[in-house]
Amino acid sequence: MGRHVVDLKPRWADMDAYGHVNNVTWLEYLQEARVDMFHAYTSDPGEGLLVEGVVVSRAVIDYKRPLVFRPDPVRIEMWVSRAGVASFTIDYEVLDRADDGSRIVYVLAQTVLVPVTLEDGRPRRLRPQERKVLEGLGDD
Repeated sequence: MGRHVVDLKPRWADMDAYGHVNNVTWLEYLQEARVDMFHAYTSDPGEGLLVEGVVVSRAVIDYKRPLVFRPDPVRIEMWVSRAGVASFTIDYEVLDRADDGSRIVYVLAQTVLVPVTLEDGRPRRLRPQERKVLEGLGDD
């Protein structure tokens, strides 16, 4: 399938005193993109990808350059880089693409996610159908 792409418009409230997207806000951007990806690959909400729940167990963000407020959206490209037995990893690039094809990268990030049961919040193993979908979301 390749990378899942989300175009996200920065909000004025996302800016800090220096006039760029606040470091904490980047986690919200990644979450919005991740939720979009999960919904995009779920045909039936009751039978879809990770419907019981998922929690972030690790988040790493490498800030490459500041993103200042602007009316145009920023592009978030994401893919599953690893699907384990009871966790999976999503990699992200937040960027702009120039007309000449070059990329202006603002953030490189990675989150490790663990599926959980909603009743007790305990970790669980990935189901075969979940693993199949996640493996299909790798970077081609």
